[in-house]
Amino acid sequence: MHYLAALDHDHLDNGVFLTSLARSLSDQQDKENTRPIIIHTDSEYTERIIQTGVMRKEATLRSLKDLNKRLVALLADQGVSTIGVNPYKKNFISLKDGKLRLDHSFLEDLSSRPVLLLSTLVHDEDSDQPAVVPLPKMIRFLSDALETDENFIFSKSDEAEIFTSPDEPESIHWNSMEASFKEKQIPDDLEGLNMKVRLTTARDFNQIPDLKKTILIK
Repeated sequence: MHYLAALDHDHLDNGVFLTSLARSLSDQQDKENTRPIIIHTDSEYTERIIQTGVMRKEATLRSLKDLNKRLVALLADQGVSTIGVNPYKKNFISLKDGKLRLDHSFLEDLSSRPVLLLSTLVHDEDSDQPAVVPLPKMIRFLSDALETDENFIFSKSDEAEIFTSPDEPESIHWNSMEASFKEKQIPDDLEGLNMKVRLTTARDFNQIPDLKKTILIK
């Protein structure tokens, strides 16, 4: 399975979640034909940098770069081989006139075995500077550009049992999603995603490529 998984703002400041996710990714390494691509935004770490007197734009850039390195180290602690990339480097992902472009040749040169960890930091061709892309836009773009088999987001409530209840739906539509479900389960910065994704938890993520403990959102 060739998949994309998104790490939203709040989860990136949750050490318990990140450790659980790393363990799940470690479990996946023993499964054949599983190719993970993880994309992350920034976290509350940005605000902590701003409090030291750094302007928001520079703080966000620093936060994304530092998070990418820290996540690679965290995954390594669980035995997960990871390649961390800020896509603005070597123009791997670039932005021009509001449209994103992917350099497939860069991706082809990377090994297919390790986890590929991408930040939302791309190269803005108009300004010739790094630029931050909103997480939903990055997910939609990469899903199309890489033709992923599945796309995953993680529940606000990281309790494995919420996906084993007989009352829990197997699939749900964004437009018909109940407000209570959305408030409890969908990360705040992904509410407007409106694309086919699967909702899961860090603990259940070790089951991939088995999709039984996921909820399909169309």
